[in-house]
Amino acid sequence: MIRVRKSDARGHADHGWLVSKHSFSFAGYYDPEFMGWGNLRVINEDKILPGKGFGTHGHKDMEIISYVMSGELAHKDSMGNVKGIPPGDIQRMSAGSGVMHSEFNHAPNSTTHFFQIWIEPNVTGIEPSYEQKTVSASAKKGNFELIASPVGGPNAVKIHADASLYVGEFTGDESAKFTPAPNCKSYVHLIKGDLQINGIDLHAGDALLIESEPELIISHGQNAEVLLFELAA
Repeated sequence: MIRVRKSDARGHADHGWLVSKHSFSFAGYYDPEFMGWGNLRVINEDKILPGKGFGTHGHKDMEIISYVMSGELAHKDSMGNVKGIPPGDIQRMSAGSGVMHSEFNHAPNSTTHFFQIWIEPNVTGIEPSYEQKTVSASAKKGNFELIASPVGGPNAVKIHADASLYVGEFTGDESAKFTPAPNCKSYVHLIKGDLQINGIDLHAGDALLIESEPELIISHGQNAEVLLFELAA
């Protein structure tokens, strides 16, 4: 089963300093058909204007992942982390028993474009923690590179959730096949460009909700960058 979720069907919020598109119900956007997929709860595509950002706020018992497309995201939290997250880095914050943090775009002349992802954890009440890694451009070119998993990896942060996240870039003749793990749900989100998966044409912002598919065939990429999730059913 493959269900297509078109980009323009997502929720939309324009706060002036922040323009956000919500793949699943979030804040003022509610759609009972899209409350999440498996244990994937949030994918927000956010654009923050120069000098603006999210003030200090709290989270609890959630695995929160940020992936920056352009600009830079400044992160500060109650654990003492003060970090800059540039394009291509994968950042994970395990909120656990509770954490406070802020996210800002301190650049004077450029917008920060990033994806914020929430995955429900497989354990609650743990000590909050933070991790950040740089994913090289070559690792994800024409290939799905693991960037988050329960055990981590060379380019992957460790998450406390029954889920794995991959990123790939495809253009021209580059193609790939992906075999989803049995008894899992999968979710594909095309974050830029154009791509075909199992013959389905996707454009930037489109997504696929996938269940019980033996194989995913990725082809016909045009400057495409895609996130692929394996999730608890």
